Amino acid sequence: DKEVRAIFLRLFAQLFQGYRSCLQLIRIHAEPVIHFHKAAFLGQRGLIENDFLIKVLNGMAFAGFVSERGPPFRTCDLFDELVAFEVERIKAEEGNPPKMIKHVRELAEQLFKNENPNPHIAFQKVPRPTEGSHLRVHILPFPRINEGRVQELLQEGLARSQGAPPATRGDKKCVVPAGPPVGMFI
Repeated sequence: DKEVRAIFLRLFAQLFQGYRSCLQLIRIHAEPVIHFHKAAFLGQRGLIENDFLIKVLNGMAFAGFVSERGPPFRTCDLFDELVAFEVERIKAEEGNPPKMIKHVRELAEQLFKNENPNPHIAFQKVPRPTEGSHLRVHILPFPRINEGRVQELLQEGLARSQGAPPATRGDKKCVVPAGPPVGMFI
């Protein structure tokens, strides 16, 4: 699963390398608008006649991509690092499948670490019921729940969470690296 995602991550990083140099911030409205200059992007990459890329850039998914990833100050992620800093590595690996596979595996490992930051926490599987367990008659009914005790536990948990310091995520906003200009990829 993670390796397939890593392959698509690399694909889109290659496809959109240099996109940040074609973003324009328009401030004529009360709220600034980020516009992607498609003609400049396609022209600088020499892909004006590429129907596939034109359709991708005209799609709603790409418009969402620009609005989400366009702001110059936001939380950066693995995709931003690939687009900004791994351009030469991706280009060098194009003719070398073993290196490309190694990079995909590294990306997959990073994706796994991002989704599972605490690998020491193990999830225990619920054992399957034994054969014939449904035929047992001696199963006790589920006990009635004491509503007062449930409320007490909820109040205790709320009191503890209000007194605890706020949880901090590792995501900190930063200036998004622009990466190399589009003209470099021709």
